[in-house]
Amino acid sequence: MMEIDYSKVGLKVGLEIHQQLNTKNKLFCNCPTILDEKFKYTLTRFLRPVMSETGEIDTAALFEWSKNKEYIYQIPIKSSCLVECDEEPPHSINEEAILIGLAMTLAFHGNPIDEIYTMRKVVIDGSNTSGFQRTTIVGLGGYLDDDEGKVTIQTIAIEEDASRKVEDKREAVIYNLDRLGIPLIEISTGPDIHSPDQAKRVAFKIGQTLRLTGKVKRGLGTIRQDLNVSISGGVKTEIKGVQELDMIPEIVKNEALRQLGLLSIRDEIRKRTTKDEVEKGMIIKDLTKIFEETESKLIGNEIKRGGKVYGMRVPKFKGIFGIELEPNRRFGTEVSDYVKVLSGLGGIFHSDELPNYGITEKDVKKVKEELNVQETDGFIMIVGPKVKLDQAIGVIRERIIMSFDGVPKETRGSNPDGTTRFLRPQPGSARMYPETDIPPLRLTESLLDKAEKIVPPTPEEKMKQLLTLGLSDELAKQLINSPNIDLFEHLAETFSPKVSPSLIASTLENTIKYVKSQGGDISLINDHVLEEIFNAISEDKIAKDSVTEVLLAFSKEKGAKLEEIIKRYSSISEQDLENIIDEVINSSIDEIKLKKEKAFNLIMGRVMNKVRGRAEGKRVAELIKEKLQKLD
Repeated sequence: MMEIDYSKVGLKVGLEIHQQLNTKNKLFCNCPTILDEKFKYTLTRFLRPVMSETGEIDTAALFEWSKNKEYIYQIPIKSSCLVECDEEPPHSINEEAILIGLAMTLAFHGNPIDEIYTMRKVVIDGSNTSGFQRTTIVGLGGYLDDDEGKVTIQTIAIEEDASRKVEDKREAVIYNLDRLGIPLIEISTGPDIHSPDQAKRVAFKIGQTLRLTGKVKRGLGTIRQDLNVSISGGVKTEIKGVQELDMIPEIVKNEALRQLGLLSIRDEIRKRTTKDEVEKGMIIKDLTKIFEETESKLIGNEIKRGGKVYGMRVPKFKGIFGIELEPNRRFGTEVSDYVKVLSGLGGIFHSDELPNYGITEKDVKKVKEELNVQETDGFIMIVGPKVKLDQAIGVIRERIIMSFDGVPKETRGSNPDGTTRFLRPQPGSARMYPETDIPPLRLTESLLDKAEKIVPPTPEEKMKQLLTLGLSDELAKQLINSPNIDLFEHLAETFSPKVSPSLIASTLENTIKYVKSQGGDISLINDHVLEEIFNAISEDKIAKDSVTEVLLAFSKEKGAKLEEIIKRYSSISEQDLENIIDEVINSSIDEIKLKKEKAFNLIMGRVMNKVRGRAEGKRVAELIKEKLQKLD
């Protein structure tokens, strides 16, 4: 792929950082903010778009409605109520969540809103039982400093998280209501980011500031980054659901490449033909008979199920469908994405990739003859039930005509490889309206005073605090940049002075990584597991040197019980330790005489291998030195 001069192409990136808040209750009810798999009942909904107060229907809402999906909601016992089911009005907004939003506004030099209003944002993809998401702007303006210049903060909002998707079926989507209503903070920047690396730095700094509050949730799915990316001549494209910070530069780069490629395609096809000529010259035919004896299993199986094969000639489009826009994604893939999302088919075949997939050169020749494909033309084939093919033809036609305008306005999803895919059209301005069930909240001096008390420290201030706890510079820096910092503070407060803060920090930042490198399943190592281990150390049940061994055993032994592993590594008595040391020394006496003062490391290694973390290394070393000196 080509290298990009981002200043020349006019790259602009804005971020929307969404982070779950670790509040006691949900945003509009008293349910706890926990995930709960157990449910007893379900409810079913069909959601429909409605006109806004200006008489418009939101484009994205209309698109979701066209899917004609049924939405089934699991109602968890512990973490949902009638509010999540949309059978009871929302309660007053959670003050704890608002305070965190105000604190972040102050941290980024913003202006708190004098009177806080809750709005409804139309969302009918099933992620909310009501058909809208409630959102509340608490701060405007603000900024953060970056090496490449100041980045503005446009808005800081508190909103309710969506339901958790469990399964997406062809005709229905199943959600769990446990996540619905957990408070989210949304921090939106201006389009002031001009390189992929800067996008990552800014996202990291916002996430770091959030973590330093000690009031956000941790773990996969608790923070999501949406990217708004554009280049000169392109359009602002929203990329949803980026969870990994390290993927941000790759996604920004690939989106810039995609928009450059789409602009290049626009210029090329405008040289070749006109939009009107393409529309008039499209020929659509049923090609099923051609493929009745096909070698393609995919096509053959669909025909056996009663499906059809349609073909479409696209005038002057030879070579266009095969143009690569992102790594391993071509313009044909863009068209295919629209077909998958908007008609429910598996995708398309196009002339720039055939013969392939069991479609032979002979098949291609017959298709070209049937569609009257000329030397400069391209063609597309689709396979499936007739009703879906009829829908897909219109989708393909529309997407091809869009190519004359360059980059369409889309909301896209991120792929694991750093590329993106079409999700839906971008929503318009007709999706927001006031929430009439929740009174506005006036910003009082009392609220502002409370918010000021939880404004997070700067990284420099936090660094000084960590160093006073006895952490090394390196370990303190690791924690400053880590999502584990609030867990560290909780554990240190709970177990020190019996467990040193350095041991806790090293376990979180180094030991767990080592366990993963040794094949351990670190997803099993949750907060409760760590608390049990540090509690065992504080009660002298195990030695601090056994932490690695305990975590390795627990993460690698299937079905292992933590309490049994802790017993296995329980501390040995002083007398038993001395007996082990004596046994090792006696069995190694000849080597000790040969190595003399260098024998210590030999004996230390053999003793530690026998005690396997059940004794403190420092005490073992002291006893070995004493006993070796007596031999002299």
